[in-house]
Amino acid sequence: MTVERIPIGTFSRVTRLSQRALRLYDERGLLVPADKDLCTGYRSYTYDQIGRGVTIGHLVALGFGLAEVGALLDARAVGDREIVRRLFTDRRTAVRAELGRLAAIEAALARGEADQEVFTMSITEPVIKEIPAMRVLSCRGSGTYGETITRLIGKICATLAPRNCREPAFSVAGPIMTLYHDTGCREQEAEIEVALPVAGRVEVDDPALELRTLSATRVVSALYTGPYPGISSAHEAVFKAVQALGLECDGPPREVYLNDPGTTPEQELMTEVQYPVA
Repeated sequence: MTVERIPIGTFSRVTRLSQRALRLYDERGLLVPADKDLCTGYRSYTYDQIGRGVTIGHLVALGFGLAEVGALLDARAVGDREIVRRLFTDRRTAVRAELGRLAAIEAALARGEADQEVFTMSITEPVIKEIPAMRVLSCRGSGTYGETITRLIGKICATLAPRNCREPAFSVAGPIMTLYHDTGCREQEAEIEVALPVAGRVEVDDPALELRTLSATRVVSALYTGPYPGISSAHEAVFKAVQALGLECDGPPREVYLNDPGTTPEQELMTEVQYPVA
């Protein structure tokens, strides 16, 4: 019995997926046409593929990346509820982080409209300082800056929970920090590491976490006070100081977070920006 084929145009209308998207999903192996003309490349589908197409469109609309969509479809096919739960939890965390970022932007714009407080920030004069070696619990990831930093900090902070409701999992030896491993600004796939200085015995089960030592280094440093969205001005000041001093950057820039954004007004947030130099 011949299975009736649906032309790509009709399939596109029914699933609400553009033909460009369908070609991409074919290339990624997410939604492979039932038939593809070898000469023209023209694609056609079956009725059974409509449901998968609609599901893919729904997941993409929820903000999942194509790799995550593929993982969700595979997990659904074998009934792996744990993977589905984890990916949805991660996505919900990312959405909350984005909502927080947008709320901060809205609040800053409202203040700026009222009294120009949007410009309230301060940067100390950059100085050279020596940073000793430190043992850190580290976690790396990639993505947009705000979402990735929030996610990685959350993962590390989750390990701080007491093992027996009395003793903390390990001792914290300093403020949490972010290290930026890209050579330039990458808005979508930035390579970011979050590190927490620790002391004593550290036991972690999560393979995404690494216990390592940051080498002693000399840095050019400045203290920035103000909302996180304005911290690029501190990076600019420190980088210009590195150039003016005739030094060369020698390692990923760091942001050291000196107070808690959950309890500190954003105008009072203090972040030390450090550029390792040689």
